[in-house]
Amino acid sequence: MTTTALQPDAPETSHELRDTYHRRRILEWIALHSLGVALGLLFVLPFVFVVLESLMTDQQSLTRDLWPQPFAWRNLVDVWNTPGFSTWWRNTIVYAVSGTVLTLLSSIPVAYALAYFRFRGRNVAMMAVIATMMLPPQVSIVPLYLVWAQTFHLTGTLWPLIIPLVFGDAFTIFLLRQFMLTVPLAYLEAAKIDGCGDFRTMLRVVIPMIRPAIAAVGLFQFFYCWNDYFGPQIYASENPGAWTLSYGLQSFKSAHHTDWNLTMAATVLVMAPVIIMFFFAQKAFIEGVTLTGVKG
Repeated sequence: MTTTALQPDAPETSHELRDTYHRRRILEWIALHSLGVALGLLFVLPFVFVVLESLMTDQQSLTRDLWPQPFAWRNLVDVWNTPGFSTWWRNTIVYAVSGTVLTLLSSIPVAYALAYFRFRGRNVAMMAVIATMMLPPQVSIVPLYLVWAQTFHLTGTLWPLIIPLVFGDAFTIFLLRQFMLTVPLAYLEAAKIDGCGDFRTMLRVVIPMIRPAIAAVGLFQFFYCWNDYFGPQIYASENPGAWTLSYGLQSFKSAHHTDWNLTMAATVLVMAPVIIMFFFAQKAFIEGVTLTGVKG
């Protein structure tokens, strides 16, 4: 009798457990994605505000309106035609591209040597690279400025920012070296057995295997040069023909401090190339950041 009375309740209990489990999964999915959407909006909304503000008219930009009526696409053209803006754009591209290329060309061999060569003082050299990363640029800016101004007479140009990159970058060397340590030594030994020297081994074996890391550090350096404000302010401020976008944008803002629509349009033109580049290179960038090891 007792067993017979309990039998009908068993399917109901199992059904209730399944419903509870499904409800819990749905609530977890909503909570997880709601947090992701909230964080996404936290980063996207400021950019959306800048874009919408850049497309407003002069009168509407001073109101509380959030939607352009009508869309003033002419603002972007007016900013581009501002005297000096195209020069700032060209200088920034030259600085960012040349700085990235020179940094990679000079840092890859150093990282290779620190990763695979065995020599006295190797650990000391690595500690010196790390110590350089910890040194703020403001500490050495005064003596460096005197050297570039009084010895080489290169102030008023971007050369004091580009030439030092010929000798490598500490952060780039550190990241590439850490990634190279994850490459199995068997590949290098096989290449040397086949008759490859260190230089050919680096070119034919190591570099193809660390392309994600090279892409990541290349983007890091490009973004740094593109957004650099401190360096152009120190070395190129006396010559408007050598200004970059980051420094020129400050001058543009001072000249149009009441024209918020034009200021936002200039900001959009400065940010757009970096955002577009990251959008197309995000796969290589994320893969390089994820796979870059911290092996000692």
